[in-house]
Amino acid sequence: MFDFWTVLYLLIVGLVAGYFARLVLTRTGDLSVWATLLVGVIGSFAGGTLGYLLFGWDDGDGWVQPGGIIGSLVGAVLVLWAWRTYLERKGRPMPNDDRGH
Repeated sequence: MFDFWTVLYLLIVGLVAGYFARLVLTRTGDLSVWATLLVGVIGSFAGGTLGYLLFGWDDGDGWVQPGGIIGSLVGAVLVLWAWRTYLERKGRPMPNDDRGH
């Protein structure tokens, strides 16, 4: 089910989704590549799961589906937003936040 190319594809989509989330949201600070990848992979998983639950998914359609990619992007934005909101409520802004904290 998960071969090398599938895992590589999922990591690349996660990295792109995390980078997209950083572009969409402001005040994200200087997230490392690893943090961006983590946000993207978690967001991709959350968005992909939500898309599967709402719209279903046919294994015969393959791994690359427009709904899955859009769900990954939306999921990554939501995960980064939730993380930033959590840190702000704890009184700890994102690392190197551009508001000067």
